[in-house]
Amino acid sequence: MEIEDLRTFVEVADAGGVSPAARRLGISKSMVSRRLIRLEAELGVQLLARTTRGAALTEAGITFRDHAANVCAEIDLARETILPAGELCGRLRVAVPLSFGPTHFASVLAAMAQRHPQLHIHTSYSDRFVDLIAEGFYCAIRLGYLQDSNLIARRVGPIYGKLVASPDYIKTHGSPEHPDELVTHQALMQGTESWQFLDGKKTITVYPRGRFKADNAIALAEAAMAGIGIAWLPDGVTDEHITSGELVPIMTRYPPPPAGIYVIRPPGHHPSRKVAVLIQMLIECFEKTREPA
Repeated sequence: MEIEDLRTFVEVADAGGVSPAARRLGISKSMVSRRLIRLEAELGVQLLARTTRGAALTEAGITFRDHAANVCAEIDLARETILPAGELCGRLRVAVPLSFGPTHFASVLAAMAQRHPQLHIHTSYSDRFVDLIAEGFYCAIRLGYLQDSNLIARRVGPIYGKLVASPDYIKTHGSPEHPDELVTHQALMQGTESWQFLDGKKTITVYPRGRFKADNAIALAEAAMAGIGIAWLPDGVTDEHITSGELVPIMTRYPPPPAGIYVIRPPGHHPSRKVAVLIQMLIECFEKTREPA
């Protein structure tokens, strides 16, 4: 019985179909189908019922799925145990934000792949909040103020930002001087989030309103430069535009508190070695980050 056949079956079972499993594994759908057929033939039982909507586990498949997943996990652990000290192998699927991912995290993931030549890293860049368990990710990197959830989070660094607007917006609508004044302005947001500001040691929370929303910080920066409204954006997104004069920092007497860079993983007693190594590399990368003057 081939370990890759077992691993493929687990992916199909968790993803709910051949196509999403193929995307997770980075192989063709025909390869996934061949592995499933080979596994079922060897076991002499049908594990999956193919439908027009995907694939559903049969009763035998439900029983076999957890055993197969445990075997795969044990094989990965055994491989890592016999490798030279500190070496990693197997796969690591990571969900990374599109806005910051290519510029801030891609180099860390590349360095990890270079250090561990037997490790397969699959990265998905998107600003949507992925379902780690349903979509088969080992972990995700997320930015901002973390919401309560049943996921386990490790903060690996700070991220600083500020309120910005275009000179045209300020000329037309004025610039708010206090957080309470934001309710009279158009806010550019990712959803229905709250904004926080520091007044000395006190934190002020406001609930801005606006007609323009996007799940990408770069898109919000473009809207701000177009004069549509005021945006809270990370410094890495706005620095260049502030230097060029396209955006202007506003309400600087009440800075937002530092947000965080987090590695999120599904609940469990201990992170896998692969996730633990990624966390440590990210901490090393961002530990020199200091609050801007």
